[in-house]
Amino acid sequence: MARGQAGSAAKRKSNDTGISGAADGPVTQDELLKYYRDMLLIRRFEERAGQLYGMGLIGGFCHLYIGQEAIAVGVQAIKEQGDQVITGYRDHGHMLACGMDPREVMAELTGRAGGSSKGKGGSMHMFSTEADFYGGHGIVGAQVALGTGLALANHYRDNKKVSFTYFGDGATNQGQVYESFNMAQLWSLPVVYVIENNQYAMGTSIERSSSETHLYKRGASFRIPGEEVDGMDVLAVKAAAKKAADHARSGKGPYILEMKTYRYRGHSMSDPAKYRSRDEVDEVRKTRDPIDHLQELLAKKGWADEASLKVIDAEVKKIVADAAEFARTSPEPEPSELYTDVYLEAAE
Repeated sequence: MARGQAGSAAKRKSNDTGISGAADGPVTQDELLKYYRDMLLIRRFEERAGQLYGMGLIGGFCHLYIGQEAIAVGVQAIKEQGDQVITGYRDHGHMLACGMDPREVMAELTGRAGGSSKGKGGSMHMFSTEADFYGGHGIVGAQVALGTGLALANHYRDNKKVSFTYFGDGATNQGQVYESFNMAQLWSLPVVYVIENNQYAMGTSIERSSSETHLYKRGASFRIPGEEVDGMDVLAVKAAAKKAADHARSGKGPYILEMKTYRYRGHSMSDPAKYRSRDEVDEVRKTRDPIDHLQELLAKKGWADEASLKVIDAEVKKIVADAAEFARTSPEPEPSELYTDVYLEAAE
């Protein structure tokens, strides 16, 4: 870790950063168990994706979401039908949270015809309008302008839908982000900008790359409100996302959520992550893991014991194993697929 950052990474909450704590208000047993299962599905899916990459079954870049699961699941918990989700290339977790079929997602990773984008998108460029998921984008920060465009369409149609536009701490230094901020605030567009601050961008600590490290303040010059959130706590994420979505949906314009989180793996599968120590990663896993945190909460409330959680884990592992087998055995796309989905055919 960048020197001096290890302490902040290991803390669940920090009084001097304004990080929001867990959500106030009731939460049901079924809700907590669903969040636990959804986060565990993402974790096990990504672990298997890493294995398939190591076996040579996944080509190109592959960015895993391990450690950041609470963000996608917490936001999804308050998302309404028709709200859009768009993100960068660390996108597998968002797809699963949006309800996409694990089989289709894994098959897309292996470039097979059974994939959600017919094997032509791969890890970074999946898409599913049926799930209101608009990618999967490989250009750093490009999705911010596109997500703002989705919000513009919502505003034009007056459909009361919100665009949840995700990007990382590294993308906050891209110029198109601020052009988007300006337009969104000027026209009061219904967009929630979700900054997944995992503290290292592609491999440089935020202290070394950003003069303003409280990223929720990046909208201040545009008069966009924002706040920091404990992105390792699914209930804190849910509460903050609800507040931000209500703000945007009511016609008040954009809102920025900086989710303080941590990725356990390298930037991509080819990144050895030598810019931080193993001790730092282990400390975060031990003290802030979002799945362990929810497991502790379920036990504290008496809503799940070790045996019942093992049953959930076994069910999830079965789903992931099935997805991996489907991805391995699904046929590759026909060469003729190179010429499809290039242009939209005009209506006669």
